[in-house]
Amino acid sequence: MLATLKTEENVSIITLDDGKVNAFSPAMIAEVDSLLDQVPTDKGAVMFTGREGMFTAGFDLKVMATDPDAAVGMIKSGFKMLQRIFSFPRPVVSACSGHAIAMGAFLLCSSDYRIAAKGDFKVGANELRNNMIIPTPILEIAKFKLAKSHKQRALLNAEMYSMKDAIEPGYIDELIEADQLYDAALAKAKDLGTLAHPQYDQTKKIDQEDVIKKISSGIDQIEGVLPRQSL
Repeated sequence: MLATLKTEENVSIITLDDGKVNAFSPAMIAEVDSLLDQVPTDKGAVMFTGREGMFTAGFDLKVMATDPDAAVGMIKSGFKMLQRIFSFPRPVVSACSGHAIAMGAFLLCSSDYRIAAKGDFKVGANELRNNMIIPTPILEIAKFKLAKSHKQRALLNAEMYSMKDAIEPGYIDELIEADQLYDAALAKAKDLGTLAHPQYDQTKKIDQEDVIKKISSGIDQIEGVLPRQSL
């Protein structure tokens, strides 16, 4: 298994662990989607975490390099997964256990509260340093969460931030010692899990209404904007 689900009180905990860099391969994306199907949408909260030292390094680059058609499918399904997390009816907390690169950074931007482990870890969107564009779906998610003053640096300049510098741009909300990360994130998720339903979902939908339309439209058009020669 590449991802697992367990429940602690009112929190559904999804752990990413492929034994390597937690790449969002087609299989990983499918597993996360399947696990989200099992998470209550009318109570509690969701918590994402990774393996020690690695939250996720983004899409599977082997698929990108070897099969353009599969890469487009992987990207489209990955963006749909992020949209699902971003708009999830209950609060989503990410316990960032290490590096959060590309899709890892966008998973943080899709979460409602982000706590990261202290350490020599990087977070950022490096697409423009790897011959890739940042398409509308993830661009809109990032713009929704990142500080306006850092948008140029974080997205168009492909700047990588140390975890200690990642609060100001808006990638994370809190930084904590690595050995305290799990418990702190779980406590936060338990607290957010008590927020009223359906009022939380209703308010989130109002807040995200415009950006969700842009994300959905961007996903529908994704095949036309991804230059296959750059994959």
